Amino acid sequence: MMNRLLLTPVLATLLFSLPVTSHAQWPDRHGPTYNGHAAAADAKDLPTTWAADKNIAWKAELHDEGHSSPIVMNGKVWLTTATQDGKKQYVLAFDEETGEKVHDVMLFENREPESLGGAKGFNNYAAPSCVAEDGAIYVHFGSYGTARLDPETADVVWARRDLPCRHYRGPGSSPLLFENMLVLTFDGVDQQYTTALDKETGKTLWRTDRSTDYGDLGPDGKPLREGDLRKAYCTPGIARVGDQVQLLSVGSRAMQSYDIHTGKELWTVRHKNYNAGIRPLWLEKEGFAVINTGSRGAHVMAVKLDKTTTGDVTDSHIAWDRDKGNPRFAMPLYHDGLIYLITDTGVAACIDAKSGEELWKERVKGNYRSSPMIANGHIYFFSEEGRGTVLKLGRAFEEVAVNQVEAMGTTACPAVSKGAIFVRGKTHLFKIAGS
Repeated sequence: MMNRLLLTPVLATLLFSLPVTSHAQWPDRHGPTYNGHAAAADAKDLPTTWAADKNIAWKAELHDEGHSSPIVMNGKVWLTTATQDGKKQYVLAFDEETGEKVHDVMLFENREPESLGGAKGFNNYAAPSCVAEDGAIYVHFGSYGTARLDPETADVVWARRDLPCRHYRGPGSSPLLFENMLVLTFDGVDQQYTTALDKETGKTLWRTDRSTDYGDLGPDGKPLREGDLRKAYCTPGIARVGDQVQLLSVGSRAMQSYDIHTGKELWTVRHKNYNAGIRPLWLEKEGFAVINTGSRGAHVMAVKLDKTTTGDVTDSHIAWDRDKGNPRFAMPLYHDGLIYLITDTGVAACIDAKSGEELWKERVKGNYRSSPMIANGHIYFFSEEGRGTVLKLGRAFEEVAVNQVEAMGTTACPAVSKGAIFVRGKTHLFKIAGS
C-alpha cells in the first residue's frame, strides 16, 4: 500500500476513578468516563424532546462519509470523514456554540486503500473516533494512520503510518487515552495486536499480540478461511482492580486482559463468536467485567475479576452468560445495578447486573448501531432512521419521549456538552439544545 502523509495544517460507576480533564465535556466516543454517562454539569437542562423545527440550535454540513462519533473539547466538536474510495481522509472541527466550521483538513492520502469487501456500503474509511485532552487531539484511521494534532491550528505534532494490519472490512477500533499512553487495537485478518504509543512523541511503548487459538488452521498451518474468524472492531475498556489497571480487549474467539502499563497478558476468556465491536464494561461494585462477543448469536457475559485472576478463566470465572437478545454494535450501559441494552433491530432490554436476569424487554422502533447515552435519570437511543427515543431509567419500561428527525439518522454515538446533545447525521452534524 502506497501512502503519504500530508504535513499541512489540519482529534458512573463503571470507570468513575479515571482522570477527567476539567475542560473536556466529551473527550471520547463514550464520554468523559468511557461509559456513556454525561457529567452532571454538562447534562443540566438537557432536552428530552426535539423536532426539525424545535430545539435544534444548529446543523453543520459534512462532506464525504464516516461512522466516527463526535467528541467535544474546549469549545470545538471534532470528527473524521473519508472519501468513499478511501483515498482521502479528513479531520473536521466545528465551533461548539455556533456550528461554524473551524478546521477541515485532509490528513492522510492513500494511493491504494484496501477494499472493504463485503462491508462496502456498511463500513467506511472513517469509522474510528478521535480522542482528546487539553492541548491535543488524537486522530486514528486504523492502519492508514494515527496522528496527534494541535487543537488550535490542526497542525500535525506527530504521525504514525507504520502500524500494519489488513483490516479486510475496514478499520473500526477507536483509540483509548490513558495517562501517558495512546492505546490502539488492530484485529485484522493477518495480524491481531494491541499497542501503546507515547502520547507526546508517538513512539511505541509496548506491543502485545493476541494469544488466541482461532481454530482455523489447516494441516499446512495456514488459515482455512481468510476473513471474519480473526476480524474484530473492539475499542478496549479499563478496569481498576485494587492498585492494578487492566486493559480489557475483546477479539474474535476470545478476549484478553492486559496490564495497561506493560502490555503483559493477565487472563483470557474464550468464546465462539467473531467481529466483536463493543467496548467491555467494568462493574466495580459487582466485581464483574461485562463483555459482548460480537457477531450474530453474540453472548453478553459477566467475568468475575480480582487481582488473583490469571490464565484461561473460561470455565471458572463466568458469573452469568446471556446467550440471546444481545446487540452487535451498541454498547450496553450500566446504572444503579442495572444494565440497559438495545439490539441492532431495536429491542431494548434491562437486566440485573448481578444475576443477569432480564427485568423487561420492549421493542423500540428502528435499527441501532449507535451506543445509547445516560443523563439526568434518562437513557437516550438514536436510530439509523432518525428516531430519538428517551426512556426513564428503572426496573420497569417507561417511555418519556419519541422524536423523529429523518436527517438525524446516525451510526455514531451522541456527545453531550453544556446542556446540548451533538448527533452526527448522514450529511449534517446537529446540535440539540433547549430554548
